Amino acid sequence: MIETTKAIVINAIKYGDTSLIATCYTEKCGIKSYMLKGVLSAKKGKIKPAYFQSLNQLNLTANHNNKGALNTIRDIEIIHFYNYLHTDIKKQSIALFLSEILYYSIREEEQNSALFSYLETSFLWLDTHENISNFHLLFLLNLTKFLGFYPETNQFNSAYFDLVEGNFTSSRSSSTISGDNLEQFKKLFGINFDALHKIDFNAVNRQSILTILIQYYELHLSGFKKPKSLNVLKSVFN
Repeated sequence: MIETTKAIVINAIKYGDTSLIATCYTEKCGIKSYMLKGVLSAKKGKIKPAYFQSLNQLNLTANHNNKGALNTIRDIEIIHFYNYLHTDIKKQSIALFLSEILYYSIREEEQNSALFSYLETSFLWLDTHENISNFHLLFLLNLTKFLGFYPETNQFNSAYFDLVEGNFTSSRSSSTISGDNLEQFKKLFGINFDALHKIDFNAVNRQSILTILIQYYELHLSGFKKPKSLNVLKSVFN
């Protein structure tokens, strides 16, 4: 089936000497992977390797096969040209990290307009704002809303947060966080990206909260892998 859809680049890996396999999150069809034969050697082709940098936002016309099969792209264009996402070292590090998160988190080959809109607007915000040191933390927390395990906040003022149960609780267990880590974690709730500058995380706080969020993802997503770019991200924001 030939379809035209917006898409966000999640991953691109080299295949052989001249080709790429690109994974994108599409607005109409969820996760799709594309075989781009000869794209690394073609000098005049309309499909350029640069189109498939992490988190690029595209409009593409593709031949979509059955689930699990590689697809082919007929036509493509960039619909949002980032100004800083691929040149600013901090933003670039966040982009690589989040692309890995998405690659290991999203599996559905079905339309989810709300999730696509969240990704689209979030990455545009990241590109156009300066105070982005805590962006990835709030992004990860909010992403859980679309993945189905956003924390239950009915007992938000409780002394513990249970990572396994995904709720705030008065009961301590081996899977709960508390104390300063919990107080810092709570600062992410009830805000949007425009309020990030109000959060006073230091480097230690930031690393602790990131560790908590990664653990939370590992507990709730089957097959989730800790991103290889995690250490690079930590060093950039240390």
